[in-house]
Amino acid sequence: MRETTLSATDPHAGILQRPYLWVTIGACALVFLAAFESLAVTTIMPVVSRELNGASLYALAFAGPLATGVIGMVAAGNWSDRRGPTVPLYASVALFVAGLLIAGTAVSMPLLVAGRLVQGLGGGALTVALYVLVARIYPALLHPKIFAAFSAAWVIPSLVGPFAAGIVAQVFSWHWVFLGVVGLVIPALVMIAPVLRGVPSSKGQGAKGLEGAQQRPTPWAFDRLAWATLAALAVLGLNLSREVRLPGFSAAPALLAVAAVVIALVAVRPLVPLGTLTARRGLPSVILARGLASAAFFGAEVYLPYLLIEQYDFSPTFAGLTLTGGALAWAGASAVQGRLGARLPHSRAIRIGTFMVLGAVVLALATTALHWPAAVAIVGWIFAGGGMGLLYPRLSVMTLALSAKEDEGFNSSAMSISDSLGGALALATTGIVFAAFTTTTESFAGVFGLAAVVAVAAVGVAPRVTSKSQRGA
Repeated sequence: MRETTLSATDPHAGILQRPYLWVTIGACALVFLAAFESLAVTTIMPVVSRELNGASLYALAFAGPLATGVIGMVAAGNWSDRRGPTVPLYASVALFVAGLLIAGTAVSMPLLVAGRLVQGLGGGALTVALYVLVARIYPALLHPKIFAAFSAAWVIPSLVGPFAAGIVAQVFSWHWVFLGVVGLVIPALVMIAPVLRGVPSSKGQGAKGLEGAQQRPTPWAFDRLAWATLAALAVLGLNLSREVRLPGFSAAPALLAVAAVVIALVAVRPLVPLGTLTARRGLPSVILARGLASAAFFGAEVYLPYLLIEQYDFSPTFAGLTLTGGALAWAGASAVQGRLGARLPHSRAIRIGTFMVLGAVVLALATTALHWPAAVAIVGWIFAGGGMGLLYPRLSVMTLALSAKEDEGFNSSAMSISDSLGGALALATTGIVFAAFTTTTESFAGVFGLAAVVAVAAVGVAPRVTSKSQRGA
């Protein structure tokens, strides 16, 4: 039986109606896979770090996958522009699974981190390929709804992921948290495979231009791959800079850290739209806002279960429930913004979202510094999740809306790069801050304080996502 044509012929059809039903299910299944892994690993990492004596590599276990994800994003964006998202999707899932297998069988923290690096490479490529898939399949009218569905795909993992990961780690072993996720790959691929057969390529090999001439396929951007690799290496270097010791030169770690940040920022410039690092109005600020929001949220989130376990004697199971509340709020707010559509202007949703993230991080800082009850930080994180649910889908919609067809892969890649690199730099820096203090209270306060500063920057950039003539949009 022939596949249903996936070209957007009926803009009034819902994402769960023909011809979009199976592509929606398949794409959301892959998002589900990544979501489950992310929430589960965040929950168990304090246990892994303790068992493998890997406190010095704790931040790298999170920042590393985000850093290598940048390479995957650039490769997948370029590959998708050349031949469409189908093969990049298959390749990204294969890498993701390989990383899970390495991490799940690790007997040392360095080996676990190596698996996480491979996993990040596949996860980054997967994100970009899915965004290009959305651009190829769905009409612009349905973009808010499909991105809301992606956020909603976090609901089930957020309900069972952290809790199940804590139970598995306590009753069996944390190894099975990684290995168990591998079992989700087969049903995800079964659902997505029929859809991918009918996905058109970016330009269509041999497609005719306006004057009848064949269009040349997008060339391989090896220079961008090199810059992406340099950015990833800089982030990894930033994570490891505090381990450097030079006799008679105590400032070496600090200087290396500054150099790594500068190199990362220089390397990322060719990978994002011109003007991103200076917050130029429009698409550049959309990309920058994504990175800052990611840095503030994830820079704080990965330390929240750690705080609850170390300072408040929570079990890993119940510490993970904190992430459940935030993820549920993320999905709920995303669904609300999807239903509101144009009634909630993009710029307003992004401003509200960044303020909510800032407020939540400040509450986590106050809880740590003033020894408030853990419930304050837990409830606050629900607001953080709600803020991300408002702003993330709108930033995704704006990225595609402001992209020409031939730039969809580049701009989708740029958005994901900003997302991952922002989080990676934040996690690398918070790792340095955490290790710089002598007491755990000071360490956690320093982490949440840094995240709050980044959140303030996100609030400042949010009004610039639209031009002056588009402020009501």
